[in-house]
Amino acid sequence: MKKGSVLTMAAVGVLSVSIFTGCSNKNEDTAKNVQASNQVSVEDVIKNAKQEGQVNSVGMPDTWANWKGTWEDLDSKYGIKHTDTDMSSAEELAKFESEKENATADIGDVGASFGPLAEQKGLTLPFKTSHWDDVPKWAKDDNGDWMIGYTGTIAFLTDKTNVKNPPKTWKELETGNYKVAIGDVLKASQSQYGVLAAAYANGGDEKNIQPGIDFFAKMAKQGRLQTNNVNLTALEKGEVDVAIVWDFNGLGYRDQIDKNRFDVVIPQEASVISGYASVINKYAKNPNAAKLAREYIFSDEGQANLARGYARPIRENVKLPEDAKAKLLPNDMYKNAKPVSDPKAWEQGMQQLLSLWQEKVLMNVK
Repeated sequence: MKKGSVLTMAAVGVLSVSIFTGCSNKNEDTAKNVQASNQVSVEDVIKNAKQEGQVNSVGMPDTWANWKGTWEDLDSKYGIKHTDTDMSSAEELAKFESEKENATADIGDVGASFGPLAEQKGLTLPFKTSHWDDVPKWAKDDNGDWMIGYTGTIAFLTDKTNVKNPPKTWKELETGNYKVAIGDVLKASQSQYGVLAAAYANGGDEKNIQPGIDFFAKMAKQGRLQTNNVNLTALEKGEVDVAIVWDFNGLGYRDQIDKNRFDVVIPQEASVISGYASVINKYAKNPNAAKLAREYIFSDEGQANLARGYARPIRENVKLPEDAKAKLLPNDMYKNAKPVSDPKAWEQGMQQLLSLWQEKVLMNVK
């Protein structure tokens, strides 16, 4: 979402940040250390970050969610230079874990389920930003080991040259005569959440994904289901009628190809909200610059930077400039969208999803 004066606001109080950067393992990450971290001011974080002068990220490339805007702001405002190595969430955590004290990465951006995993593995440096209270409880852990900065909500992306009446509901999607691209449910988080959203719309939840399986199994038997991953090239060529994607991906595809050609909506009955979390490497060589980066991400300006990249700000009270607001779908589309209420049940549900998908859906794809 976009750059800003988050730090100016932050200066009003103290930041809940963790400043210990040694090689302490998870067992040594005690309540005493966390409490001590609350004594550090934002001014000290800025001062120390300027001395480090560099932040190295993973999975936060310029073109994803407009990270470029945030990196440029950190450079122009604080003289913090930046490098990124793009990689998946799993690869990011593997890098933190394998390099340890020889860390080359300071901060990463991972899918929602990988934040708790990073914490469990003892790979995170806790840091609560000055906007801690503005972040919903489901989008952060108790100590600031991970914080979701922006959300993705399952949406329908429709090529209007192929489909004259773009679906607005799961029911319309079910009864249509066009093909629907769900992607690779066995590998892609976006696709897995798409099945969960369909389950929500048909009476299920993370503990009962069967309604979502049944929904797509029926579509597969009709020869209407596409299980290859959606990409820009396929959309440009008109090979996709309707795709089930994160809202920020759908909006990005739409604007890159032709804003008037594609329709992007949040399905009316129900949808699922997830997001991406920042994780600061416990072994970071530039821990203060990483903390400053996280602080900025949650500022008004940082949240606006992300919105300009179609990513929906996690802070509902953020005041977005008109140009950033224009990149997002209307708020009223999200009235029936909700986050996973039981993450542990969804972890188990995903394992069930993988086996059911192969048995009940893939075997019927024509």
